[in-house]
Amino acid sequence: MDIARWLCCFGRRRSMDPSQNADFKALLGLIREIEIGLLTTLEGTRRFHTRPVQTLRCDDAGVLWFFTDLGSPKAKEVRGDARVSIGYAHLARGHYAVVDGQARIGRDRAKAAELWKPLQRAWYPKGLDDPRLGVLEVRIERAEYWITPGRASYALAAARARLTGTPATVGEDVKLRR
Repeated sequence: MDIARWLCCFGRRRSMDPSQNADFKALLGLIREIEIGLLTTLEGTRRFHTRPVQTLRCDDAGVLWFFTDLGSPKAKEVRGDARVSIGYAHLARGHYAVVDGQARIGRDRAKAAELWKPLQRAWYPKGLDDPRLGVLEVRIERAEYWITPGRASYALAAARARLTGTPATVGEDVKLRR
């Protein structure tokens, strides 16, 4: 398989050096834009458990911050196995991202105060004093994102592929690692 075709199929691979990497900055921009992700943890039975989470902060070093109930299955699962994955999708724009990393959970009142928004009272009625309020930190270790064009671009690429016999390249697929 030639290099051009390999790149077409597997995308670009880049390091996650936040100070010098435009692809890493693009990833962080997608996460900030989409905000709601699907967090996957491993249950004690080694089964996947996925649920929606709101990304409260995505810092420039690739650390994501969330609130969670310290007594929840999510918290128990993270304590048992810190490896997590979070998927993000903005269907209307054709933007998708997935990150894998190490999670840490705990009670950090100072960080909770930085992240707090009044709408959080729906889940934590006692505010920052709620004994269930925990902070979940995820350090990104690996990521991939896709930027896809609209449906017309896919139709054009499919027609071109049929005429030329060459697989289509549509959109952008970028892989990042620490």
